[in-house]
Amino acid sequence: MALRPLNDRVIVKRLDNERTTASGIVIPESAAEKPDQGEVLAVGPGKRTEDGKVLPLDLKVGDKILFGKYAGQSVKVDGDELLVIREEEILAIIE
Repeated sequence: MALRPLNDRVIVKRLDNERTTASGIVIPESAAEKPDQGEVLAVGPGKRTEDGKVLPLDLKVGDKILFGKYAGQSVKVDGDELLVIREEEILAIIE
């Protein structure tokens, strides 16, 4: 990985949404919404408190997560579109 997140940030790759509805209708890529689920590729060391202690993140590499539609900053690395998201923008871990 060419990116190493700092503080309480994580690097996430979006998971593809299904492009076919339950009734079999195929949704074209141009009409599909961006997925709000992803897989954690890298995790920062944690958030620093005012007294200098580092609070580790609750996430680990490989976790599947749910995040807000407009969360994070999109970046391109080696042709892949990745997101850099703060831990507080992550809504849930998918188990």
